[in-house]
Amino acid sequence: MPYRPDPDGFGFLVTDVARLIRSEMDRRIGLAGLGLTASEARTLTHAARTGAVRQNVLAERMGVEAMTVSGALDRLEARGLVERRPDPTDRRAKLVQLTEKTDELLARMAPIGAGIRADASLGIDPDDWKRLLDMLKTARANLQAVKSEASGDESDAA
Repeated sequence: MPYRPDPDGFGFLVTDVARLIRSEMDRRIGLAGLGLTASEARTLTHAARTGAVRQNVLAERMGVEAMTVSGALDRLEARGLVERRPDPTDRRAKLVQLTEKTDELLARMAPIGAGIRADASLGIDPDDWKRLLDMLKTARANLQAVKSEASGDESDAA
């Protein structure tokens, strides 16, 4: 009998939830009339989460290619929503930074995210929801530690 992965396994569940959140966020951003594409909204939100960050790091955290982020950043920069400034630790690199003009857009986007979280948590006891978030944070930290160890191992072998 051929192997059949569990469609309700951890990886599938996390991927499905992330995909559904992204799709619903994209839909609601479009309906909100913010003048942003879904890609631009995601880029702003991730940049707000990370603070001043290199473009390649921002792309990695978003799970997209650097060129995808580059296009969104070009459009956002043209509108005065982000700036690319020299990285003080590496003159060749640029840091992506939000401008004050972005605050209003992020404030208008916040209720959209809150609405999606409310929809996702329907029927879940608030204490269970908090435990779920805590467990996901632990799983994330565990996987970040594994990635960090693997990176260290690779540099040791060189």
